[in-house]
Amino acid sequence: MVEPIFDYQFRLILIGDSTVGKSSLLKYFTDGKFSEMCDPTVGVDFYARLVGVKPGVRVKLQLWDTAGQERFRSITRSYYRNSVGALLIYDITKRRSFEHLEDWLEEAKIHIEPHKAVYMVVGHKADRDQERAVSTKEGKNFAEFHGLRFIETSAVSGQNVEEAFQLITKDIYQMLEKGLLKIEDDWDGIKTGYAQPKETFTLEEGEPHEAGCC
Repeated sequence: MVEPIFDYQFRLILIGDSTVGKSSLLKYFTDGKFSEMCDPTVGVDFYARLVGVKPGVRVKLQLWDTAGQERFRSITRSYYRNSVGALLIYDITKRRSFEHLEDWLEEAKIHIEPHKAVYMVVGHKADRDQERAVSTKEGKNFAEFHGLRFIETSAVSGQNVEEAFQLITKDIYQMLEKGLLKIEDDWDGIKTGYAQPKETFTLEEGEPHEAGCC
């Protein structure tokens, strides 16, 4: 008997200034724990994990962690086009990272078009509330102005990390079901799943993959 490993594959990209915590978010989401040591991303790093969007439907997330430094922007831009989702990350303790969101959003839209994508605004490092330089209301207002979801997260406490990725994945799936997003042969944003014999399938739904797997 053959059972699908996953029904769909969604490709997501995390963008934002350097040191806002993109790598920490992904490591928590895929490994289930906070990593004290996170070297700055050089170019692009890759992660993957399976999630369930509804009973009987599994989605493999390809997660691309991009470098925020300007010298790597020419590298990371090439990854925009094949993404169906983008998480715009800022550090709630660094106001400049929030002020740069407009530029990140504009750049993503330019490079993803003519394809459509789902965007989410993520205020990271919510565990450092006493150092906050951007209020929750400001983050919500920015997201609402652009018609986007908003959430605050922490890779230290785990606050809303799972929820952030679940929400954007379900939003993409719902748009796919409604026909607002479509699978295209020349686009890697959404792909159909693969199958293997049921007896060799060992990965449980929601179990993280090892970072760097394909």
